[in-house]
Amino acid sequence: MTPVELSHTVLRAVRRAVDDGELSVVVPPRAVVTVPGPGGCGDYATNIALQLARPAGQPPQRVAEVLRPYLLGAAGVGDVVVTGPGFLNISLQGAQGSVALVSEILRSQGRSGVGYGYADRPTGQVVQLHAPHEVRAVVVMDVVARVLRSQGALVRTSCVARPEREWTEVLGVGVDAYGTSDAPAPLEVNVRPVPAAPADPVSLGRDAGRWALLHPAAHDRPRITSEYLSQREGNPLFRVRYAHARTRALSRNAADLGFDAHPGVVPDVRALEIALADHPRILAAAAAQHAPDRLARHLLAVADAVTPLLPIVLPRGEEKPSAAHRARLALAEAAGTVLAGGLSLLGIDAPDHL
Repeated sequence: MTPVELSHTVLRAVRRAVDDGELSVVVPPRAVVTVPGPGGCGDYATNIALQLARPAGQPPQRVAEVLRPYLLGAAGVGDVVVTGPGFLNISLQGAQGSVALVSEILRSQGRSGVGYGYADRPTGQVVQLHAPHEVRAVVVMDVVARVLRSQGALVRTSCVARPEREWTEVLGVGVDAYGTSDAPAPLEVNVRPVPAAPADPVSLGRDAGRWALLHPAAHDRPRITSEYLSQREGNPLFRVRYAHARTRALSRNAADLGFDAHPGVVPDVRALEIALADHPRILAAAAAQHAPDRLARHLLAVADAVTPLLPIVLPRGEEKPSAAHRARLALAEAAGTVLAGGLSLLGIDAPDHL
């Protein structure tokens, strides 16, 4: 069962509880499924009970206890535990959780325009983003728009004045409109990170310049430094892109050895599985909070989590490719897919060779 399928399972449980008269609520269009937080357990957790508590007129823990037996009866669910104020922690049967996660991520590569963690249809949300005439604000707005669109929103971007030519040509930003003196109604600026001035990110080029502006939180002043151009471990952008390039190299090397990826159980990679499973939640949070820095930091976490796996993916010496090698390769490719997709949303190139 994939996280998307589990989300649908949670919604079916709510619908059955409503049909049976256990809850009196409108079934929401979406149930958020994430990795368990502190104090949680199992493979995944959902806050659906907290979401429904107020409209149901019941405490969240009571709503969770109502939903628990409906989830326990669902195919693929091994156990459900209520923790904290009403979180439902779900354990899947056997090892299918991690295998399904990797399978879902790899399948997303073949879906045109719909990446892992993306909304599968428009949500009807319409967002107007308006930035001041400042390079960091325009770059942040560009990425917030990309992330919002990945979550099904319809987005329009504008700037109080025409963006500078080098912002467009070097940093790759664009706006749908920019303000003029005869604008019928002024728009309120709603994208206002701490400016980059007096430093000039254009000197770093598109990829490093964007990362320098996007990686810090909006309330922090960005450090515009040539360190982002260096190919060493202390450069977070290099770590992310290098991890992606290594996953692509492993796929090429595996093909040369005559084997390909097949999802399976891989021991001792829980940190990586958690990071990959958390990707949809991070995208949703980055969209809701207009915070592309959350995505940038998450990509760094994925890169650091996959790095220990990479040296053991391919057979060594006289070893023959086995199911274990295929499972490790599938997990590495899943991480590479998440890294490539995240970098694309940030407007940064994900090279296959580095």
